[in-house]
Amino acid sequence: MQVQHAPHHYKLDELADVELVELARRQNGAAFRVIMQRNNQRLFRIARAVAGDDSEAEDVVQAAYVNAYASLASFRGEAHLATWLTRIVLNEALGRRRRQRPVVGLEVLDAGSWRGGPAMSETHGPAGDADPERAVARRQVRQLIETAVDGLPEGFRVVFVMRDVQELSIEETADVLGLPPATVKTRLHRARQQLRRTLDAQLSSVLSEAFPFDGARCLHTADVVLQRIGLAEAPADRRDGVVDR
Repeated sequence: MQVQHAPHHYKLDELADVELVELARRQNGAAFRVIMQRNNQRLFRIARAVAGDDSEAEDVVQAAYVNAYASLASFRGEAHLATWLTRIVLNEALGRRRRQRPVVGLEVLDAGSWRGGPAMSETHGPAGDADPERAVARRQVRQLIETAVDGLPEGFRVVFVMRDVQELSIEETADVLGLPPATVKTRLHRARQQLRRTLDAQLSSVLSEAFPFDGARCLHTADVVLQRIGLAEAPADRRDGVVDR
């Protein structure tokens, strides 16, 4: 493939992937940084789907980038750069996983006989919301979903993250994983079923606690109503809840 060299004056983040690769091959660190920034979230999510741990996933991504930089000469542009990098990340993550512990065989997963569930854990991340209460609620929902996704078997989890979290197409997911599109569809369907069962079980236990109206909100409403109807309280009555008869 013929690559046109970038002009002397340019913004790196406006260059096409193939141009950034050419610059990175010439040991341009800034160009390789742009490549990483464009792909970090996608690669982290996919690494996380295999590793099941934020710290391990970050290590996987870093190692994959090191491998990718060493292999830039082999990138010919026949696949999208993101697809090429995704394969490297998957190889790194799966290689580490195999060395660490055995996994459920994919033939068992595809046969539909796995009935495992998630191990409950807690993850943390930035709230990203200016309203503290809303931020807490969003974080709790995200933690619930992430825990349920972590509980999926690896073969289902990777497909689910690639399709429903990263929103890759069936065809691209199949290409990266080396699977028939029909298998991707089957694993995605079973992943969604398992997640639905897990989330239903977890949510049913907290439905009775939904829409709470206690604490400061309860006190505030009582204060407002008493003020509006003109009923005054003695300070001791309000503090102790004791009424002299």
